[in-house]
Amino acid sequence: MPDINTPYIGRFAPSPTGPLHAGSLVAALASYLDARANQGHWLVRIDDIDPPREQPGASDDILRTLEAHQLLWDGSVSYQSSRFETYRDIADTFVANHQAFFCTCSRQQLKDHPIYPGTCRHCNIRPKEAAAIRVISQPVTVEFDDRIQGLQRQRMDSDIGDFVIYRKDFLPAYQLATGFDDVDQGITHVVRGCDLMDSTPRQIYLQQLLGKTPPSYAHLPVLANANGQKLSKQNLAAPLPLDACAQNLLKALELLNQRPPTELLGASCTEILTWATHNWQLASIPSVTSLRRQQPDF
Repeated sequence: MPDINTPYIGRFAPSPTGPLHAGSLVAALASYLDARANQGHWLVRIDDIDPPREQPGASDDILRTLEAHQLLWDGSVSYQSSRFETYRDIADTFVANHQAFFCTCSRQQLKDHPIYPGTCRHCNIRPKEAAAIRVISQPVTVEFDDRIQGLQRQRMDSDIGDFVIYRKDFLPAYQLATGFDDVDQGITHVVRGCDLMDSTPRQIYLQQLLGKTPPSYAHLPVLANANGQKLSKQNLAAPLPLDACAQNLLKALELLNQRPPTELLGASCTEILTWATHNWQLASIPSVTSLRRQQPDF
């Protein structure tokens, strides 16, 4: 965990696969408020490492939506797509250090193996055919004390297995890009949705292999639709209405169990965020993994 004397640096890191929806706003708002309430910096990073899934113009739309809600970040926006060579160098270094290997296994070959069986584990020379890079999961337990969900632990070899850090299509895997960027940017606190909690031990493991101190984590319950499905762009979650930004913030605060007073009805986004920053209570967020939407229009 970060040193207590290190200034707080938080971040919001959306993928540009579509416009921000209600679930995205809840995550962005919680991350923003936790940083501001701790007199910290709040960064925005666009995690654009998967071009086939990205939507043209989505990055700019996301930034406009944050600005419309007065969720204003510090410094310049960073883009993961500008760092592909760095991610590849890290993956190749892991291979050179015998901490990772090239893997040519197909999905068909692995369909009956929830944990990678180690087929290519000794392949340290780049093959002629397309190959992923997998990091070797040692028999160690990674644990972290989540600030909302409590103590979490996973055994790397038996619970996760050797996992992909660079894909066959020459794109960095989420675990590598996010795990590296968080420590490279000096992020001390990550506040994000519970749908990413299972990824956290892998990112901590990679950060430790890099000799870095992992950030502190807090995983929010994700917002679900009436059928219990996580709100997502893939599930066609509606974009946030930009003609009702103040109302959007109040609804998000209610879902985060921050109990905004009725006096804030009709207030501006800036006034709402000022109240929310001064009254922010991370401990009030329920330690569940999902929340059903109470308002059908949000």
